[in-house]
Amino acid sequence: MLRHTDGKHEIRSLARIRTAVDAVRFLDTVGFCVLFPVKNVPLASLYYAVAKHRPIGWDKYAQLIWKWKDELPKKRRAFYGKYFKSRGSFLSLKFLPYFLALHGMAVPASDAEEFYKAGHISHDALELWQALAKHEPLATLELRHACKMETQAGNKRFKKAMLELQGLLIVTHSGTEQETDAWASNRFDLVTRSFPVQAAQACKISVDDARTAIAVEYRTLYPSASPAQIARLFGWTKAQAVIALAL
Repeated sequence: MLRHTDGKHEIRSLARIRTAVDAVRFLDTVGFCVLFPVKNVPLASLYYAVAKHRPIGWDKYAQLIWKWKDELPKKRRAFYGKYFKSRGSFLSLKFLPYFLALHGMAVPASDAEEFYKAGHISHDALELWQALAKHEPLATLELRHACKMETQAGNKRFKKAMLELQGLLIVTHSGTEQETDAWASNRFDLVTRSFPVQAAQACKISVDDARTAIAVEYRTLYPSASPAQIARLFGWTKAQAVIALAL
């Protein structure tokens, strides 16, 4: 059971969320959300669902969901990556196929060169895609080294390309790895390899059907949402949102 709060887009779960299993249950219910509240991104956040209030600092709830954003994708319980407006986002296993179909990215790594030549991805993104395909999941420093992006300038290129790949659902966060004595590094993998069942499902879903499923889910969560609001959130035209909602 879910409850909306104070006219905002946060959703409070009536059930306690204290474990990773609870978190997956919440994600399966809402379909997609952000990790922490994001200004101008009208989506529920996992933080609010757990803490039942807006962030007031790096508290025990922030520490808990920070652990889950590593654990859940590594265990293939949900997609996590910088998707909505390049911010930390979850997609449930049920809705991942629809988002993959929407982007047309449920494709093998052998198609990477074709996507680059068609202008869909940058050359840096191509290199990261191909490196992950060759080497299996890699942590940040390993991946930068494999693509010769070890310098400060290379790190900037890496971050930009990684945002590009996560935004297209080509790459997913896949846990962490302790590469240095400092913070653990993010570990990345290809979405099609981490979630083969969902990738296969996506191949059977049309773009129009994907858009409809996503729009209907969002309208179910937020009945007052207009086609224009939905279009802005998902990067569609208003006409596409209207058609998706069959208005």
